Amino acid sequence: MNAAVEAVVSAHNLRKVYKQKPALDNTSFTIAPGRIVGLIGPNGAGKTTALKALLGLTSFEGELRVLGMDPRAQRNALMNDVCFIADVAVLPRWIRVKEAIDFVAGVHPRFDRARCERFLANTKLQPKQRVSELSKGMVVQLHLALVMAIDARVLVLDEPTLGLDILYRKEFYQRLLEDYFDEQKTIIVTTHQVEEIEHILTDVLFIRDGKIVLSADMESVSERYTELLASADTLQAARELGPIDERSLPFGKTVLLYDGADRSQLDALGETRNPGLADLFVAIMKGTYA
Repeated sequence: MNAAVEAVVSAHNLRKVYKQKPALDNTSFTIAPGRIVGLIGPNGAGKTTALKALLGLTSFEGELRVLGMDPRAQRNALMNDVCFIADVAVLPRWIRVKEAIDFVAGVHPRFDRARCERFLANTKLQPKQRVSELSKGMVVQLHLALVMAIDARVLVLDEPTLGLDILYRKEFYQRLLEDYFDEQKTIIVTTHQVEEIEHILTDVLFIRDGKIVLSADMESVSERYTELLASADTLQAARELGPIDERSLPFGKTVLLYDGADRSQLDALGETRNPGLADLFVAIMKGTYA
């Protein structure tokens, strides 16, 4: 990241302990403006605690600045420029479409009602409909309209598509990318569906046991990690090059994952490719669920 560009998030040695177990364990990371960052980790890794710290919703030790402010001391000012969205199920089922718009307009100073209503004009949603009367797809549309009408500099999404089927999940992220994101905004998203957000991410943070175990932009990830598809004939030679993980495929094939290996050496042993983010995540987190 260019030092001249002020970080949107700058975290140094964050620590938070629950019942003698660290949720954040001297965690440090930096997020630049105009990025879409995936904060990815298994359950209990510290994702939600990190988000709560960014939003000023929990106490912690260490240094943290979000848009130059300390969330512990300047939360009210910070929330003028930050929007937090949990999963779409948070919309009360009794609330009407119009009431949901009125509520967000009342609590967020950067909410643009006209923009929200323009977005809804392209849907079948009616102002007097209750959330309980809407299909899942229509709830997603309402949720998106509320989110994208907030002109916040930082958008924090915590498992935003939990419980939705794949079509609605894809629509959510596509509309977010097309209708909301620009270089003035930064999006931080946590999700278990790694492969579905891979194409929209500019950067990734893998967190395990309260520590950041990978912090990189997506271009660096594709340069650093390589998968090799080895046959039984080349497997031993491939193993001698020090893979960080391997998994078996049918018909005697094995996929080996390398960190920083010489691609020309690997090319001589079989087909090489960039690993998917989900496969990389599984390899780095192996043993975490034990």
